[in-house]
Amino acid sequence: MTQDLIAELEAQEAELELTRFDNADAWRLGSLLVELASQRSLPVAIDIRRGAQQLFHAALAGSVADNDRWIERKVRVVERYGASSFLVGRRLAAKGQELDAGMGVDPADYAAHGGAFPIRIRDVGVVAVVTVSGLPQAEDHALVVEALRAFRP
Repeated sequence: MTQDLIAELEAQEAELELTRFDNADAWRLGSLLVELASQRSLPVAIDIRRGAQQLFHAALAGSVADNDRWIERKVRVVERYGASSFLVGRRLAAKGQELDAGMGVDPADYAAHGGAFPIRIRDVGVVAVVTVSGLPQAEDHALVVEALRAFRP
């Protein structure tokens, strides 16, 4: 089961590779996520950033400041490992490991929980991170994947 999930998550990352992504695309993707979450009354925060620059942020009804802290922690995982925070977490779990000081990171600053997904450009690599926080980790991840499947720059 775990290996099947890991394979599915890896396939999602390959499938959702883009050919371009700019600030206007970040706005469109973020707005799409807000629309999907609002239609379902989901209490989430949504974030898209490129490095230190936040390109999009929204905190929907029911989300809390702690969601922003989770976003920061999940984003660091994607930036460090070049894969979705959910995939990193599942890979670690499959090995019986956790993201901790033994891996050279402080768990207060990193969270290998679903919801942060790399924006990867073909032949370039990861250029940004899109994140949802506020739901159980598999649901955060699934909402991002749904939006990316519907989004085409």
